[in-house]
Amino acid sequence: MTPGTPTLPTLLGLVLALGGPAVLASRAHPRPDSLGAPLADQFRLLALTVGVIAMVVWERRPAASIGWHGLSGLSLAWGAGLAFVFIRLLVPLERLALHRLDLGDVSPRLSGLAHLPLGFLAFAGLVAGVAEETLFRGYAFTRIAELSGSEVLAGLVTVAVFALAQLRLGWGAVAAFAVNGAVLTAFFAWRHDLLANITAHALTDVVALLDAAVRARRSRPD
Repeated sequence: MTPGTPTLPTLLGLVLALGGPAVLASRAHPRPDSLGAPLADQFRLLALTVGVIAMVVWERRPAASIGWHGLSGLSLAWGAGLAFVFIRLLVPLERLALHRLDLGDVSPRLSGLAHLPLGFLAFAGLVAGVAEETLFRGYAFTRIAELSGSEVLAGLVTVAVFALAQLRLGWGAVAAFAVNGAVLTAFFAWRHDLLANITAHALTDVVALLDAAVRARRSRPD
């Protein structure tokens, strides 16, 4: 892969793709009991995604340049298969490892969202899958790989930003997101299939959020 020279839309796209989610993740909500701030953040993520897609159009590049090849049953199947690996194998192993390393568990933080409507949690999981995969894997990974000539460097940069954006939640969250991001990035580097990545990410997040909420509600005293 021959390194390239960044254009203005590419530079702006990278700022949106890498900087936007990091800024959103660092924001503290003044009213954690309110639906307003979390809902607004979902629409901000979607706005960042639309902005990055606009940069692709400005670059005069096809959607395939960020791994979008249209709707495909095979892509959905690959994504569902990876989600199964996350839900049944990787996430439980991460919880065990974080507990043994005393880095904290992400589950209690997810349980803190239990007061929010289940419909919203499902919506948030779907948005996370669409937005974060488009921003980090579809755009940032492909463009950094093209500019640097190295998919390894592109992976290291995007995974690091993806994980460190969660620092407000503690080092346990950073570690979990680093592992998850690395797996998603490796999968994308192999398949170059954005829909498969979106499907895997969204299904995993929806299941994790709904499971945490339901467990927290069942544990509440009557």
